[in-house]
Amino acid sequence: MGKIIAIANQKGGVGKTTTAINLAASLATLGFHTLLVDADPQANSTSGLGHNPKQIQSSIYECMVEEANINDTILGTSIEKLFVVPSHIDLVGAEVEMINLENREEKMKKVLHPIKDNYDFIIIDCSPSLGLITVNALTAADSVIIPVQCEYFALEGLGKLLNTIKIIQSRLNTKLEIEGILLTMHDSRVRLSTQVVEDVSNHFKKMVFKTVIPRNVRLSESPSFGLPAILHDSTSKGAASYMELAKEILEKNKLV
Repeated sequence: MGKIIAIANQKGGVGKTTTAINLAASLATLGFHTLLVDADPQANSTSGLGHNPKQIQSSIYECMVEEANINDTILGTSIEKLFVVPSHIDLVGAEVEMINLENREEKMKKVLHPIKDNYDFIIIDCSPSLGLITVNALTAADSVIIPVQCEYFALEGLGKLLNTIKIIQSRLNTKLEIEGILLTMHDSRVRLSTQVVEDVSNHFKKMVFKTVIPRNVRLSESPSFGLPAILHDSTSKGAASYMELAKEILEKNKLV
């Protein structure tokens, strides 16, 4: 039985897509069949894995709104055991189109359920909002990873997200767990960055991953090559840190 992990935070620029791509790539490199679902209309996970969103014929949008078969949308990547369900700009309109549909919060769950056993992990890259698509992702997921940037406003909005998760746990998905809070874009030269790590770790304790993702040039530039960091430069600190995160998650789920 595969595990579905959503990567969510309504703040933009916190490293959601970077985390989605590189965590999925690391899990696949470690031998686990992994599917990355791009649930963000910006389609950065799609392009970051080497596919042109403008040429996508069938995406998560068609699956959720038009009930297309998800097997027809799954694409391969440069890593043998990593696959992607692409996104498309059309997903922007999906929230409006779904507003009057019955069980609109459970569309993604219905789409992913038939293929859940085909993968060890399904990673969902959410859009930077708490709209209907993100609610769908959290309703479909077994757990959620919350990336938090090591910046001054790091905790701003985190309470709102945790509150949304609580509402979803009580009304739509009682099994949803917090996989962990992931600190991203850490710059060891900046005192504030280290202070944020300490503050978040002290406040949320065991909810925070031990792995901290550093600011890293290779991480930032790898999407422009359509590659995860592990293929762009496997020796980089960024690639190594996501591999550590993957191992931490495997350990936590008793898979190693």
